Amino acid sequence: MRRSFRGLVAACCLIVLAAPALAQMPGGGGPPAVGVVTVQETELTETTEFNGRIEATDRVNLVARVSAFLEEQLFVEGADVKSGDLLFRLERPPYEADIEAKEAAVAQAQAQLDNANTAFDRADQLRKSGSGSQSALDNALAAQRTAAAQLRAARAALRVSQINLDYTEIHSPIDGRIGRVSATVGNVVSPTTGTLATVVSQDPMHVTFPVPTRQLVELQQRHAAEGGVSKGLRLRLRLPDGRAYHLVGTLDFVDVSVAAATDSITLRGSIANPADENGRRELFNDEFVRVILESVTAQKVLAIPRAAVLTDQQGNFVYVVNAEKVAEVRRVRIGQSSAGTATVVDGLVVGDTIVVEGVQRVRPGAPVTPEPLPAQPATGG
Repeated sequence: MRRSFRGLVAACCLIVLAAPALAQMPGGGGPPAVGVVTVQETELTETTEFNGRIEATDRVNLVARVSAFLEEQLFVEGADVKSGDLLFRLERPPYEADIEAKEAAVAQAQAQLDNANTAFDRADQLRKSGSGSQSALDNALAAQRTAAAQLRAARAALRVSQINLDYTEIHSPIDGRIGRVSATVGNVVSPTTGTLATVVSQDPMHVTFPVPTRQLVELQQRHAAEGGVSKGLRLRLRLPDGRAYHLVGTLDFVDVSVAAATDSITLRGSIANPADENGRRELFNDEFVRVILESVTAQKVLAIPRAAVLTDQQGNFVYVVNAEKVAEVRRVRIGQSSAGTATVVDGLVVGDTIVVEGVQRVRPGAPVTPEPLPAQPATGG
C-alpha cells in the first residue's frame, strides 16, 4: 500500500512539472515560414558571353610569282614590317637576260616596221603616178600592218619580261607582323612552292564568334529601338589567362547565312590592339577568347534572385504568394542569368511576391507564412 501511494505521488509530481513545458510548445500544422521578395523593375547592364577567335583584319600569304633561287631574306621572323618593305629577293640574272632579248626583238620589229612604211610610201607614189599596180600597193599595205602588229607583240613580250623581273623582289603589301619563313635562302621557289611567309595586320583586330539564331533574334528585338545590335551592344574580351581586356570594341558585321550544322550565325566585331611602350600587343591572330556582349545602355528588366527559380520537366517556375498567403506555381521564361540573379522575360509582373528562401517547405496550393527579405542589388554577368 505504501509502495503504491509513493508511486502515485511521484507520477503526480512529474505531470505538474511537465505542464509548463508542454504549454510552451507550439502547436503542429501551422503554415511554414518562407522568405519572400517583391518583384520590381530595375535597370541592368545585360551581358552575354560567347566563345570567339581573334582574326587580323588583313592577312597576306607571300608567294613566289616566278621560279628562281631564293637569294636573300631581308627581315627577321616575327618583326613588324611596313607596306612596301622589301622582304625577299630572288635570282635576277636570268630575267635580266630575258629582258635584253625582248628589247632586241622590239628593235628588230621596229626596223621591220620602218622598212614596211618605206615600201608602202614608194608603192603608193608609184600607184599615183600610174607606173605602179594596185596589187603592189595592197601587198605593201599588208606588210606594213603585219610589221606594226609584230612590233606590238614584241613590246608586250618585253612588258611580260619586265613584270617577271619585278616579281624577283617580294615586297610587303600591308603594314603588319611577318611570321615564320617556310623556305630558306638557296632553295628554288616557284608559284607551286606555297606560302613563303605570312604578314598579318596588328591594329585593329577582328573577333568572330557564333551566336545561336534564337539568341540573336532575341537580341535584335531587345535592341531594335536603339538601331539594332550593332548600335545597342558593345564588345568586351576575356583573354585566355582570365584577364579582362582593357579596351572596348564594336560590332560591325552579322553574317548573311545560318550555319546548318549548328543553327548559329557568325558575328564580327572590331577592337583596337595598340602596342605598349615595349612594342608588345595583347591580341594575336587566331587567339581564342571569350567575347562579352554588353548593352550600351542599361535595360529595364525584372530581376529576381536566382535561388527563387526552380526547374522541373516542364521548365522553369517560381512560387508566387497570393493575397491569401497561398503559394502558387508560376511558369517563367528566364533571360540572362548569373550565379545570383536571373532576369525574367515572361511570367511575372511588377508587384508579384515570390518565395526565395524556404522553397523546399512550400507545397503548391498550400498556405505559407511570408517573411520579407531585404532587397538585393541586381548585377549583370
